[in-house]
Amino acid sequence: MNYKILILITILSNLSFAQIKDKSESKKFTIDNCVNEFSIDKIIKTEVGYQYWFVDKDFLDGRTLKLSVVAPHSATHPPHSHEEDEFFFVLEGTAEFYLDGETKVGKAYSSFYCPPNSTHGIRNIGDKELKYLVIKKYKK
Repeated sequence: MNYKILILITILSNLSFAQIKDKSESKKFTIDNCVNEFSIDKIIKTEVGYQYWFVDKDFLDGRTLKLSVVAPHSATHPPHSHEEDEFFFVLEGTAEFYLDGETKVGKAYSSFYCPPNSTHGIRNIGDKELKYLVIKKYKK
């Protein structure tokens, strides 16, 4: 489990979550609101698994970090597009990444960048749960 924590810390460090561009924002950051441990009681069930928001869009300027867990041979939704770019990072399982009509398979420790307005998707093509992180900044 420690390797997952190190990977998460590295990802978060590179995204500079602590930097706020809008100085008028007066949120006070404390150890209590800056640390979020997974809790099964706070998951959001989906048709094919569940999600857990480590950082929701209200915490900091629309930036988010979410865990998605998808049942074997399933996807949370079909390929789609939106204005925001997005990162996926596979923790466990086998994913098929879809980007603008092309696919590629990725396993644990694979990342997938989805540029703005690209048609993209991720689905579980394995026989075990797929667990991945989603990193995205929503528009305010």
